[in-house]
Amino acid sequence: MKKKALLALCLLTALCVLSACSALPLTTLRSMFPDGDGVPAAAVGEDSVVISKAAYERYRKFDTLIEMMDMVDERFYEEADEETMLQGAAAGLLSALGDPYTFYYTPDEFAKLWEDDEGHYVGIGVMIQASYVTNLCTITRVFKGGPAEAAGVQKGDILYRVGEDLYVTAQSLDEAVSIMRGVEGTDVDVTFLRKGEEMTFTITRRGVTVNRIESGVLENDIGYICLYECAGDSDREFKEALDELMEKNIKSLIIDLRGNGGGWVDHAQSIGDLFLDSGVLCYMEDKHGERKYYYTTEGKVDIPLTILVDQNTASASEILTGALQDRAGATVVGVQSYGKGIVQQVQAVGTQGAGMQITIEQYYTPNGNAVHKIGITPDVICEMPEDAPTMYDFGDLSDVQLKKAYDVALEKIQP
Repeated sequence: MKKKALLALCLLTALCVLSACSALPLTTLRSMFPDGDGVPAAAVGEDSVVISKAAYERYRKFDTLIEMMDMVDERFYEEADEETMLQGAAAGLLSALGDPYTFYYTPDEFAKLWEDDEGHYVGIGVMIQASYVTNLCTITRVFKGGPAEAAGVQKGDILYRVGEDLYVTAQSLDEAVSIMRGVEGTDVDVTFLRKGEEMTFTITRRGVTVNRIESGVLENDIGYICLYECAGDSDREFKEALDELMEKNIKSLIIDLRGNGGGWVDHAQSIGDLFLDSGVLCYMEDKHGERKYYYTTEGKVDIPLTILVDQNTASASEILTGALQDRAGATVVGVQSYGKGIVQQVQAVGTQGAGMQITIEQYYTPNGNAVHKIGITPDVICEMPEDAPTMYDFGDLSDVQLKKAYDVALEKIQP
């Protein structure tokens, strides 16, 4: 019997090599392997498909995973949700890459991602930036009129704990955000660190509308636009704000990108295009050395530019800053920016509404300067005093960094 089984196995192997195909039952990958008597169980029929030998070898890599799932099904003390297990496996697959910007979205998380981009949700009304260096999650913006502002949360606070048990890190931020969102009118306890002191607020969840642009005119006809993130309709809103300011005959413009954690590259491209003629906005380079260029077109608005950045200016906002610094003669004021010079692709995966984000490229400014782990170096260094307030009214020139940017903008138009 053993000789017959061995002969059958050899014949099957020979057929696989000659035809470069294998038979794979749909019910389980394990049927490709010998049964207890050593006889291959695979056969082409109603419950089988024919795949290439290369695909067969690829699927065999997942046999341990299937074995583990079968063990859970047979021996685990409770009924397990197979779909949840598969989602956990998908998350672990990407987590093993060791890149904090590459990860899996469950169907619920993927739906919330696009909800965020639309700028309408029920929550507490804060913008949070996670640092994968310090592992801290910092409040970079508190929405005016929102529940967090009413409770006393301030820009610069560290998100420390949500509820009684979830201590927030860069890795657990998505879970924390999910908890802080919920049914309108319900409460959530959120603990922050402010200058080392724990502060717990009971915050009532409410509908929040994210405004990504604020604009106005400062003294001496200097325009001022705050761009909080490159998402939603920020590119359209920015152009509308710029058009309104130009109609008011501004002579110089400050673009405030402090706390702007980035967003979509095409938004940076659209906004940069307003101030640049035809040329390179930035270029991306993948691991194979292949480059992809983003370009601007003719028809720029000709106005002196000053860009305000801080340690939380990141990603797409750094692309915009680098392009305007390199090609538009913009003077950058503030401190070294965050240094997230890599680009992620977000896409749907599977058939259940899940998604993934994956780092695919590194980007460079038009002059070929790398940004990742370096940041944009300001032309004029200006740090915030340690005792400075964490929040200012829009356009308040007691804000030391804004005042410095204002002085620089004023110098550009004075004879």
